[in-house]
Amino acid sequence: MENGVETLKEGKYIYGIIRHSGPIEYGPIGMGKRADLVYGIEFKGITAIVSNSPVIIYEARRVNMITHEKVLEEIMKQFTVLPVRFSTISEHSDDAGILRIIEKDYTKFDEMLTKMDGKKELGLKILAHEAPIYESIVEKYDDIRSLRAKLINLPVDKTHYQRMKIGEMVAEALKKETENYKNIILDTLKPLSEESKLNDNYGEMMILNAAFLIKNISEPAFDKAVNDLDEKFGNFMTFKYVGTLPPYNFVNLVINTKGI
Repeated sequence: MENGVETLKEGKYIYGIIRHSGPIEYGPIGMGKRADLVYGIEFKGITAIVSNSPVIIYEARRVNMITHEKVLEEIMKQFTVLPVRFSTISEHSDDAGILRIIEKDYTKFDEMLTKMDGKKELGLKILAHEAPIYESIVEKYDDIRSLRAKLINLPVDKTHYQRMKIGEMVAEALKKETENYKNIILDTLKPLSEESKLNDNYGEMMILNAAFLIKNISEPAFDKAVNDLDEKFGNFMTFKYVGTLPPYNFVNLVINTKGI
């Protein structure tokens, strides 16, 4: 306690692991309000990128997540990075604790860096435009179009159940069509990627929420394939294409900072 205020223990916040020898710094861009210096701690050519930090659990709030991501983005301008889970903090205030972590997990870090070398993660989210895709379903499915034509001039109160039936038919057709589009898109993009991961969709209008691990040399071909798909389907879906991202979907790096 200092002047009645609890003094928090100091540790090291770990952002990521890179292959690098020698000193490296990224300036005062660290986690929290103190803007601590972000720098590297190296052991035999593998470097942990860290900053000083109180030993606390950072809330997964937007401001904290953005700070964590911005540090990773700076690192990725020069290096392949193994991103470390948000709010990973060593309880040692000196560099020696980090050196012991690297030494302990050296083989794992070395193998993962070799696997990820020359690759990047790209994200793709695709959302259907509601009105155009519903119209395309009506045009494609004769039974839906025929039933809708029969009901179009009839009173709503007397055709309640038939209209409910159309709604069910359209929902089933939408599910079928979005799955079909998803498969067409994946069949085009998967051969251009090293790995892919499907993440959960949110909402019935989302066709695809995926991450792709791409070799740097394959990126132009992958970009072209996404652009071609956008031109083909862009009249009734929106493509949100994001890169370069830390490879969270393909690197599951949990560092045990306890007892080291």
